[in-house]
Amino acid sequence: MIDKRLLSKRFSEHAKTYDAYANVQKNMAKQLVDLLPQKSTNHKISILEIGCGTGYLTRLLVKTFPNAAVTAVDLAPGMVEVAKGMTDEDRVTFLCTDIEEMVLNENYDLIISNATFQWLNDLPATLEKLCTRLTAEGSLIFSTFGVDTFKELHRSYEHAKEKLQLSIDSSPGQMFYTLEELSKVCVEAIPFSSAVPIEITKNEKLEIEYFQTVREFFTSIKKIGAANSNKENYCQRPSFFRELINIYETQYRNESGVKATYHCLFFKIEKHDES
Repeated sequence: MIDKRLLSKRFSEHAKTYDAYANVQKNMAKQLVDLLPQKSTNHKISILEIGCGTGYLTRLLVKTFPNAAVTAVDLAPGMVEVAKGMTDEDRVTFLCTDIEEMVLNENYDLIISNATFQWLNDLPATLEKLCTRLTAEGSLIFSTFGVDTFKELHRSYEHAKEKLQLSIDSSPGQMFYTLEELSKVCVEAIPFSSAVPIEITKNEKLEIEYFQTVREFFTSIKKIGAANSNKENYCQRPSFFRELINIYETQYRNESGVKATYHCLFFKIEKHDES
């Protein structure tokens, strides 16, 4: 389970350094823009953005949809303040709240989220809630991280536990879905009462970053606020982390540096009103 209070605190504390380190997240945002419905770019539409962060995707949405009203939501007050300072548009409303707790009273032509759903404790329930708030031809478009994200770190963590003969049941972060697992969650989230056909498209991509050292990789995670925010315990012994870093440095370094994999998943759920 994610500790939302800790998550909010960490993202708020690192809101001002987020953009300098969030290269993969920015690439994912650009790919989400490529999935946007082109037919409505000049129409007056209503958009809900979940996990707006510093407003990078928000600004892309404002540019793409010049007549849209955008509601941008984020859990971390520090992120919302940075986003507000970088977005000079009256048609954008920023809210600091948890989408899992938020009551939605409006319908939206577009609901969009970039690199956020991995922080939800009940993704199936949230997807179901969002699908019920799409207009007759609305779209839910999102990206999140898949099962191979930070696979080098997770394998090094397990290897270090084995080498030091530690029987603890822990991991250095939350678990992720495969593309097919998340596809099933999306299908099950579609309301049975939906009166219009719904199409789901999906794809996945690996993004690789290289760092001079493992500690530099850890710093990059910390600087965007994405350090472990699980309620469950994980091993923090200095001797264990020395072993983990040694294994990581030895097994996952090449001529480009220390490797870190991001497994990026992209989904588009579209309603097609044929009436």
